Amino acid sequence: MPSSTTLCYIALGSNQGDPVNKALSAITVLKQTAELNITAVSSLYRSAPMGPQDQPDYINGVIALETALPPLALLDLLQKIELEHGRERKDERWGPRTLDLDILLYGQENINNTRLTVPHYGMKQREFVIYPLLEIAPQLMLPCGASLISLAAQCDRNGLEIYQAS
Repeated sequence: MPSSTTLCYIALGSNQGDPVNKALSAITVLKQTAELNITAVSSLYRSAPMGPQDQPDYINGVIALETALPPLALLDLLQKIELEHGRERKDERWGPRTLDLDILLYGQENINNTRLTVPHYGMKQREFVIYPLLEIAPQLMLPCGASLISLAAQCDRNGLEIYQAS
């Protein structure tokens, strides 16, 4: 990795087509990607779906990585991995996903353009982001100055649990 890398946090979610294996496969692909240096991976969590409840529970996690890629190049890479895992882009908000990889944080940058908003617009209210992130980066401060610990204290777990293979 070049010396000028940025620490990023990526949310991972799946609830279609064997979501545990989709999540594990995506983590493996990210670990094997030369432009990325994975520094931490949370446990996998089971969460109830946001929005329509007539879909399976999600498997979620968070990955910390260092990269020299600029934000949009990282987004392109993540979207390519999503497509390779069967992701179909639809207009349905909060619908089922084979794989969803979202940039939560890109260093301490604030990014707001037509393709990318960082910090991720919903991360402060989503238990399936906050708690996996807390697991791997408990001292994290967001660009807005809020601590992750303070966000977790205000975020209900809503039944979120660490995934246990049966």
